[in-house]
Amino acid sequence: MTGPVSTRVAAGLAARKEVPLDAHAELPEPGGRPDPVEVLAAQDGTRVPELVPIRYGRMLASPFAFFRGAASVMAGDLAKTPFSGLTCQLSGDAHVSNFGVFASPERQLVFDLNDFDETCPGPWEWDVKRLAASLAVAGRENGLGRKARATAVRTAVGRYRSAMISFAEQGDLEVWYAHAGVDEVETLLKEHGDKAKQRRFAQQQAKARARDSLRAYRKLTSVVDGRRRIAADPPLLVPIGHLLPDADRVDLEFLIQDLLAGYAATLSADRRHLMNGFRFVDMARKVVGVGSVGTRCWIVLLHGRDENDPLLLQVKEASRSVLADHLPAGAGANHPSDGERVVAGQRLMQAVSDIFLGWQTVAGIDGLTRDFYVRQLRDWKGSASVETMDAAGLRLYGALCGWTLARAHARTGDRIAMAAYLDDGKAFDIALVEFAESYADRNEQDYRLLAQAARSGRTTVRSGL
Repeated sequence: MTGPVSTRVAAGLAARKEVPLDAHAELPEPGGRPDPVEVLAAQDGTRVPELVPIRYGRMLASPFAFFRGAASVMAGDLAKTPFSGLTCQLSGDAHVSNFGVFASPERQLVFDLNDFDETCPGPWEWDVKRLAASLAVAGRENGLGRKARATAVRTAVGRYRSAMISFAEQGDLEVWYAHAGVDEVETLLKEHGDKAKQRRFAQQQAKARARDSLRAYRKLTSVVDGRRRIAADPPLLVPIGHLLPDADRVDLEFLIQDLLAGYAATLSADRRHLMNGFRFVDMARKVVGVGSVGTRCWIVLLHGRDENDPLLLQVKEASRSVLADHLPAGAGANHPSDGERVVAGQRLMQAVSDIFLGWQTVAGIDGLTRDFYVRQLRDWKGSASVETMDAAGLRLYGALCGWTLARAHARTGDRIAMAAYLDDGKAFDIALVEFAESYADRNEQDYRLLAQAARSGRTTVRSGL
């Protein structure tokens, strides 16, 4: 990322000569490809056994739900696709539902990536291809025709490309300060003259702002014997006292409190001071996401000044990135723990991050040493309903995601070389339309294989949760 601009441009042009833009349309034939059901099952061994069937139940809700949960499957496929040799920090799971709005420390709504469980340095193309494929899969689920799906993909990828070219012309500080606030989103909607979508976006903003810690506190807790406790909603939310006998419960509570004490050291001094003002009250196991179901995740309730000053933290297990086994030689980065990997990647890629974001490793949970990262449970968090978007909505949303992904990549990769590689033509955009449709076909085939495994009893499924 350093050196004369001319040298970096030359590197991008040389990469394009070696790997032409139209090569990215390729999706290698599936010959010798691992069974996708086996790839998914390989992740089950480290997860909470009774929760794994919920994961499969959620994935079988639709091909798009399957796609969301099958990052490990796509990682193997992406490793066989053309690679320009240029790298950056990857989200690792940049599908359209992993973007959304949340609060900045300045209490402003921002739009950004919001899932970093798989983050690591790697080929920038992998994130863009996962985004493009997700648009094609979501478009099919929404009943959109091939032309509308192609437009959504081409627009998103084109926006990524044009944004990268723009970032290449900016200084390092200007790129670092770039972010998508709600004003930018509103401007985008106004430019396309869609007043109905402007109204819906305003409603979504209000809904996101209402989803704060205090509202979550009121929704997720109740008073039991005169004390505030997390309410049970099994199997999705189970208080620690309902999971374990008293002696084991106390031991686990001590482990989590030790985890939080150690985690505080990964915060900046001012935020550590803030965190130290809160005291532990209660905790519960929570089922999260689609692909993450079965990983250990706890909600921890803390009080500050009094019970009207709550803090709800999510303590989530960080497992090895699904990309780790597929990265080109020298593309990865070493971190002492996967918790630190997740937090470091999030801080690199997001324009602003949760003030309580940190990590810790703790021994003794289920008899093993495990890595965790910590963040607020909810802080003005909101996401779009991708599954219900019409053609115009998916196109606009995809464009916003494309710009946001380019901004994250520009912060961490050689944006000048990447821009020179991408060029200002549309060859890359067109190539990814073809790739996205091909991958949507493959995703449907994999979805059917999981459905068959469920019907045969090979895979245990619990639906409706």
